[in-house]
Amino acid sequence: MKDLLRIKSLLSSDIEAILNQQVKKEAFSSSAYLAMASWCNRNGYDFSSEYFFKQAEEERQHQLKFYKYILDMGGNAVSPEVTGIKQEYNSFREVFEDALDQEISVTNAIKNIYARCMKEQDFVTMEFLNWFLKEQREEEYKARRALELFEVIGEEGTGRWQIDKHVGQIKYDSEA
Repeated sequence: MKDLLRIKSLLSSDIEAILNQQVKKEAFSSSAYLAMASWCNRNGYDFSSEYFFKQAEEERQHQLKFYKYILDMGGNAVSPEVTGIKQEYNSFREVFEDALDQEISVTNAIKNIYARCMKEQDFVTMEFLNWFLKEQREEEYKARRALELFEVIGEEGTGRWQIDKHVGQIKYDSEA
């Protein structure tokens, strides 16, 4: 059976291309969080492992949202190949530093897509991206708060155990 011909896409080829780049970035984030979960699990940080498993699933859902949006707009969504995932960390703290860096990178990528949409007056995609901008506010907040636990609690004695225990309890209340 022949593929259905998509006569007209609501996305410009440039917007489609950068949205597909974002699909790949979200897939990379999901895989990176799985690697972080694995490292934490192997090193006895069970609560942090669960935290990163949840983060991996969230990123996968974000990937699918972008993927389906491209299809809904008549574009060609591309399933990405993900390589270069860091598997080992020098310290518990480094895992959380990388997690924050990952979230900042995702936020900046979404802002760049938004800026490109403004230039092209792609208001439909801008509206779609609003959900992600709000989501990134929460994700960066949680990543920063997790990293701050290292300063507040400290790593000496039972510090890492306390940090591990508190990571999953971090909540974001956008109304506060």
